[in-house]
Amino acid sequence: MPYCEVGRYADGDKWEGVRVYYRRYGRGATKVLLIIGLAGTHDSWGPQIKGLTGSLEPADDEALRPDEEAAGGDGDGIEVCCFDNRGAGRSSVPPNKSYYSTAIMATDALALMDHLGWKKAHVFGHSMGAMIACKLAAIAPHRLCSLALLNVTGGGFQCFPKVDGQMLSLAFRFLRAKTPEERALVDLETHYTKEYLEETVGSCTRRMVLYQEYVKGISSTGMQSNCGFEGQINACWTHNMTTKELDTIRSAGFLVSVIHGRYDIIAQLCHAKRLAESLLPVARMVELHGAHLVSHERPDEVNNALMDLIKATGSAMKPEEWSAQPENTSETGALISARPITVTMRTDEGVIVMGFEHIRNIVRIMKPARVAPIDS
Repeated sequence: MPYCEVGRYADGDKWEGVRVYYRRYGRGATKVLLIIGLAGTHDSWGPQIKGLTGSLEPADDEALRPDEEAAGGDGDGIEVCCFDNRGAGRSSVPPNKSYYSTAIMATDALALMDHLGWKKAHVFGHSMGAMIACKLAAIAPHRLCSLALLNVTGGGFQCFPKVDGQMLSLAFRFLRAKTPEERALVDLETHYTKEYLEETVGSCTRRMVLYQEYVKGISSTGMQSNCGFEGQINACWTHNMTTKELDTIRSAGFLVSVIHGRYDIIAQLCHAKRLAESLLPVARMVELHGAHLVSHERPDEVNNALMDLIKATGSAMKPEEWSAQPENTSETGALISARPITVTMRTDEGVIVMGFEHIRNIVRIMKPARVAPIDS
């Protein structure tokens, strides 16, 4: 199994290593590091892995070749690496939430790049993964070719979902959900737009296809641990980008793409727009018709935006030219393949729990079900 030891933590009177599980796809001189969000695992990036490399077949069974980059890589292809953050999937689960922050998890990602022998990479993150990507860009800007932030917020109170009748209903149902079936119904409404869920796939709706896949996945893969879930929630809650860090990113010399679903009720669009504005002139805002999992709901449009970023970097496009491009404000979204997209990321609704716990100032009033990703 491909693991990378990224650090150590104290467990009583002994030190334990933190191991990160990762997979590599495709081969090429262009390197892309994908950082997933809260409670997600590496395979949540399935639509982007396929779109960037053309295959979902892992390439990490091959021997690592740290000299690839110095030797010119493997031609014009793209090599992607994605991984399970600490606290999720097959990676280590440190027992205390103090071992979780976006800065710590950014150093995990940096250690993985060192392990792979990657001097530089395009770094793309989703949700909490985008917060981690921001920290990585501020900590080691010289290691980035470009930065893409999908469904991102600035952490802390910006993690609170929009409070309206729909969200209150979802939060109430989330808190009451005791079975995978009950959780599945809430999760689908939280992550996707109603139009997407009601699309016909064969003889049934996409909602039914995804619901069945979701329940099946929980039964086969189990739940995220309490320690991992609470640690990652802590990382989101304590995340903050200082003015100095944003200045570092803005002056680092790479381009930034901020990609967001217009109907995201978990990470509000206004926060992403504010972040993009703070990173001008190097940032472009890409607004798509979709919700929190816009990377699954509109994979073609998201993949096109990512490829635009890679190509603009390769052609050394000037920041002013990059940010001056018209916003993508598609009303209809990309064409949807007849093949259903399997849900592989769960429990971003954890921010709902986080918000309610902080607002009501009640610690551990509940232990919601931790749901696991579904294998692609």
